[in-house]
Amino acid sequence: MMAGASHYTLPLPAFEEPPKLLVVVAPYYRDIADGLLAGAKAVIEEVGGSYKTVEVPGALEVPTAIRIGFAQGDFDGFVALGCVIRGETTHYETVCNDSSRAISLLGLQGAFIGNGILTVETYDQAAVRADPDGQNKGGGAAAAALHLIALSRKMKKSDKGIGFLNRDKA
Repeated sequence: MMAGASHYTLPLPAFEEPPKLLVVVAPYYRDIADGLLAGAKAVIEEVGGSYKTVEVPGALEVPTAIRIGFAQGDFDGFVALGCVIRGETTHYETVCNDSSRAISLLGLQGAFIGNGILTVETYDQAAVRADPDGQNKGGGAAAAALHLIALSRKMKKSDKGIGFLNRDKA
């Protein structure tokens, strides 16, 4: 029988060509967002990657900003950061479900996204998860995006042509 919960974290991937990421932050709870962002930046920098950061009003706008970056930008991957704390209305469920669903759909379309939008019951839960020296969920979201980028590069199809010899090559 196990003594307690155990969490395994994959080692960060190595890159021959440094990845470029777009980090989209919803700073509704500024201090929480700042902690998430600090963790994400540190992980991206650890692998030699670069990033651009943009802010949007709330968690519902994060997927739209990622979609713009995916369609129009030159990014290898994306990090979604923000925090939704349960309130007294059903708005919490709408924001959590819709932002998560939109991020998942973008991922299925080929965008490599690490989802670091916290969905918590209390501010204290968010603070623990956002702390770069604590649970570091921002760093975890960046790591997830980096792993997807690395996987994509590893599985990239080679250009085998269409079966004809190229007689122009010497």
